Parts: sequence; C-alpha cells; structure tokens
Amino acid sequence: MRARDLAETYPFVTTDDSAMDAARMLAERALPALLVLDADGHPYAIVPGSQLLRQLLPHYIVEDPLLAAVVDERSDTDAAERLTGLTAAEWAPRSAFPPPVVGPDARPMEVAALMARTRSPLVAVIERDAAGVRLLGTVTAARLMAHFIGTA
Repeated sequence: MRARDLAETYPFVTTDDSAMDAARMLAERALPALLVLDADGHPYAIVPGSQLLRQLLPHYIVEDPLLAAVVDERSDTDAAERLTGLTAAEWAPRSAFPPPVVGPDARPMEVAALMARTRSPLVAVIERDAAGVRLLGTVTAARLMAHFIGTA
C-alpha cells in the first residue's frame, strides 16, 4: 500500500477565496482541517481547525484562557467579523502552516510519521513531473487509522 492508494479527494479553497467562505466550508462539512491551494492548484497550506479557531481569537484570550470566561457573548460575533475582507491566504498564511506533503510512493508509516510530526490531520499527496506539481489527493488521519487497524 502506498500514499496514492490511500489518497482521497478532499474539499479545498484557493488562496484568493474569502476567509468567510473557507470558514463556512469547514463548518458545514465538519472538516478536520482546511486545505488551501494556490492559483496553480498546488498545496499552499493545510491548517487544522483548532489553529483556524486560534486565528479568530483575540491574542489576550490565547495568552490567558481564563479571560475567555469573563468576556461577553458579543465577542463571539466579533470573532466572525475578523474574517471580513480576508482571503483564505491571509487567514491561513503559508509561513505559519506549510502543507505537509508526500509523494505517491510514500508508505503509510511515512505518512503517519509526517502527520504526527506536523500535528496535521491530513497530508497532501503530490506528484512531481516535467509539467510541475499535481495534487493527487489527501490522506486523512481517519483513513490511515482504518488502514492500520485493518478496516480499510
């Protein structure tokens, strides 16, 4: 079994899509992470949902979570407003969330090790050839778990 055999299609947004559309897709499809592709269809960023939530919070809440209990509920709508006018690339910058990628011949253990090291619930499977880079699909943590425990 190789990464190409485990890869599945996965919903994505592009760097130019609005951050609000990206957030809606993540929420409506109950995705574990956001896959962002650049204009050429190459993986730009893979961001776990927990880190996207972190991007919505005021810094003082992230630094001192006890403050979250005392802020009023108006702050909940303020969080959504932080997305207004942002692109997916601005909400999920590549520098903070470089995409974990493997080639099509990577073994499941290699994919799992990369996933564990990067704390990403999915890994992009890419193929490089003379024409450039092509996304073959993604391997999710659930797909790998099914493989390892024999239910795939």
